[in-house]
Amino acid sequence: MTKSTGSEEIRIGQVVVRFLLEGEASGGSVAVFDFDVPVGARVPAAHSHDGYEETIYGLEGVLTWTVNGQKIDVGPGEVLCIPRGAVHRFDNIYASDTKMLAVVSPGILGPAYFRECAAIINAATGGPPDLTALGEVMRRHGLTPAP
Repeated sequence: MTKSTGSEEIRIGQVVVRFLLEGEASGGSVAVFDFDVPVGARVPAAHSHDGYEETIYGLEGVLTWTVNGQKIDVGPGEVLCIPRGAVHRFDNIYASDTKMLAVVSPGILGPAYFRECAAIINAATGGPPDLTALGEVMRRHGLTPAP
């Protein structure tokens, strides 16, 4: 049995990620993290992942997800399952900050991905990040940037 406090906050620009359970602690079956997206925050580029599903549960506010071209609002108590291979992204277009819970199964996505992205994005100091470097990090961690 493993207990986690999710105390480390990984700041990627304005988005904050906190892992509650890493894949290693679940024998690789699942990883769980929550994340905050302030109003107007710059968010990840559209991408897909072939190695895992990602299930989103709304905790606070409403986040607009685009999955394979379809817009879907996820609010408190609502669930969205993003299947393997689906191109997706999200935006906070509403007037309040959001908090979501993400469940990745199997648990092959971990904090290292977010730390590496944070280093690239935060180094850009408000300017455009190095998209080539971000693409390399994404691919190394099982994400495929959308064209």
